[in-house]
Amino acid sequence: MTAPKTPGWLDWYAGPSTPRFRLPAGTVDAHCHVFGPQAEFPFAPERKYTPCDASKDQLFALRDHLGVARNVIVQATCHGADNSAMLDAVRAAEGRARGVATVRPDIGDAELRALDDAGVRGVRFNFVRRLVDAAPHEALSTIAKKIAPLGWHVVLYFEAADLPELEGFFESLPTPLVIDHMGRPDVTRPAEGPEFSRFLDFVAANDVWVKVSCPERLSVSGPPALDGERHAYTDVVPFARRVVTEFPGRVLWGTDWPHPNLTDHMPDDGLLVDYVPQIAETAELQRKLLVDNPMRLYWPGETA
Repeated sequence: MTAPKTPGWLDWYAGPSTPRFRLPAGTVDAHCHVFGPQAEFPFAPERKYTPCDASKDQLFALRDHLGVARNVIVQATCHGADNSAMLDAVRAAEGRARGVATVRPDIGDAELRALDDAGVRGVRFNFVRRLVDAAPHEALSTIAKKIAPLGWHVVLYFEAADLPELEGFFESLPTPLVIDHMGRPDVTRPAEGPEFSRFLDFVAANDVWVKVSCPERLSVSGPPALDGERHAYTDVVPFARRVVTEFPGRVLWGTDWPHPNLTDHMPDDGLLVDYVPQIAETAELQRKLLVDNPMRLYWPGETA
């Protein structure tokens, strides 16, 4: 028996437009998810939300429509620490996907090696209080120590206001760090202001990668009606452009499909591709963001 969707849940947009910007060959969507299908991969009993189904086949159809070559599939919180749906999608991609898992502190070396063999290259720590219960630092530190010998990284999801209290813990982790969605800055404040500058100081001082993803989550202005230029989420552009310019070798991009927990609008993934040249303004920056950086992090030693 399947559970009904959370009231007000917005389904992903099934008719994405064709982007005008042509992604460079080898582009990696470095942040996306699969949900279920629930009948095959049940959601976790402790989940905070029940989404619509978003299968691997639907993800791969979007990949091909947008002109993406590879995906990094991040474990969805609705599946808890049962990585079955994510692993099924990674395996089905036949080398064109990597995974980011959620694991518990008591995970053993054999299970970690099996995840590594399946294509997992990191774990995600979620500190967004509306999505997960309080994250115990000692348990997360234990996980980080276990995955470090594998060369994995830790993906961090947090709100910008929480960085000051979390920064010391993040710096103690013995792995590279990947920050989701630029640390969710307040885009009503200046991109050159002290709050975002502090975040970038943290990036500069540590082994940190930044995803310049999810303008639809951060924007206050929202997407305008499609115009001749297909400009969207313009209030987020200065933040992402600053990260791409200052850290060209440590930035990643992703769609965040199927866009969980959005309440006001569901983005057109074609428009999210057309957002890329607004934040990475040269072909060199675009190739680093979309191809070179994610390949180095997730497929080291391979060519796109």
